[in-house]
Amino acid sequence: MPVAEAVEPGNSPESKGAPAVLPVAVDAMGGDFAPAEIVAGARRAFEELGIPVVLVGPGDGSLGDTGGLEVIAASEVIEMDDDPAKSVRNKKDSSLVRAAEAVRDGRASAMVSAGNTGAAMASALLRMGRLRGVMRPAIATPLPALSGAPTLLVDAGANAECQPEWLVQFAQMGAAFATARYGTARPKVALLSIGEEASKGNGLVKATHELLTGGGGEPGFEFVGNVEGRDLLTGDVDVVVTDGFTGNVALKTLEGALRAFMTILGKVFATSEETKAAGDVLAPSLLEYALRLDPEETGGAMLLGVDGVCVISHGSSSARAIVNAVRVAHDSAAGGLSQRLGDAVSPGA
Repeated sequence: MPVAEAVEPGNSPESKGAPAVLPVAVDAMGGDFAPAEIVAGARRAFEELGIPVVLVGPGDGSLGDTGGLEVIAASEVIEMDDDPAKSVRNKKDSSLVRAAEAVRDGRASAMVSAGNTGAAMASALLRMGRLRGVMRPAIATPLPALSGAPTLLVDAGANAECQPEWLVQFAQMGAAFATARYGTARPKVALLSIGEEASKGNGLVKATHELLTGGGGEPGFEFVGNVEGRDLLTGDVDVVVTDGFTGNVALKTLEGALRAFMTILGKVFATSEETKAAGDVLAPSLLEYALRLDPEETGGAMLLGVDGVCVISHGSSSARAIVNAVRVAHDSAAGGLSQRLGDAVSPGA
């Protein structure tokens, strides 16, 4: 069943007479637990939050109970191990490609996918196009901070090899996103390096540091110099900029370390009756921090630099993660994120 151009006010939880809102296109076939968890999350986003959603996937009923959500038919699926570029070219009727086309064609306000990250990025880039002046899109992943809003890691995997001018634009787009998403008036931006001193780092870091020190961030953010890997979760800066190779390694290292720590904590609490009792006492306080560290709370990463809103969720996303991803996508589209990013970027920075 094709999606309507927009959800009519009378059919959504919005107030009567409000302007129609384009739905968020959700790739129903992307992720380890698709389509069941993806469809469940999409339904919850509509039923609990009132966000209009359209599913993209098979139109043969195999998606299960969609709760009446509209479905854009797509007969193919890009698997997690498919080559991103080839799959986007060869599987033109895949759910990922059709979701990106829905945004391009004005049938959806944004897209969400927990599928193949490279293919999601390629679909968005090839179908939506790049924002004018942007040299390379970048993935902005929110990292949990011990206090305050998350720290954005840019780039978290889109560009393995980078040029200094690209990193300057990553800083500009990351700062604009931090302002739009978290209300940070003048974000603090730092470069990820092997030392805080300006003389530390490889050629890319040193060259980028010089460009940013020379005013590359004005007036959208404050460049505060270099930070090290140990600073990623402190919340002292709002945006950390790096190349996609380093960023992805840092991100996966953090995920693994946090998972290992939680496993160790669970084993310690289960050691004896005394430790179990201590765990029961500490659990409420620990839960508060555990939620901050849970990637499902953020919903996913934002692809910055394409002419549309694209949220890339973790491959193991549950329904809860999809709800949060749809919320971020909807809010970003409604807040004019693409326009903000375009205004923030200095062409040929």
